[in-house]
Amino acid sequence: MTQPPASADPARVIAIARSWLGTPYHDQASLRGVGCDCLGLARGIWRDVVGPEPSPIPPYSRDWGETGPREVLAEGARRMMIEVSPAEASPGALVLFRMRPRAIAKHVGILTGPATFLHAYERLGVIEEPLKQSWRRRIAFAFLFPQR
Repeated sequence: MTQPPASADPARVIAIARSWLGTPYHDQASLRGVGCDCLGLARGIWRDVVGPEPSPIPPYSRDWGETGPREVLAEGARRMMIEVSPAEASPGALVLFRMRPRAIAKHVGILTGPATFLHAYERLGVIEEPLKQSWRRRIAFAFLFPQR
């Protein structure tokens, strides 16, 4: 039986995520201190925690209400990361949010504590905020970064 890959140190993931705080929001960008969107934030954390991105990210829609037969973001994360149940997600985990009922998961954040998370939000940039019930109930998928 094959052992699952080891996950990256959560404290390291959180420290790297926090180094992005204050980065302005910029759609489809991924440059710390310059600009990123939520996926760009996750990509930047990946580069620091794991290494080079395994493949280029194709352009994507900003529509949080997008519906469809496939959870494209979750499928991509599943190929590269360690999936855990949203109920078991702990600090350092990447979480995918379903922003509207029946829509596909399109927003990404990093849990930074039992009740806090960090994400890139339009007009606000990269912020850390309480994981209120309004956010918690939208978590559809959770993943751990693999060890380098």
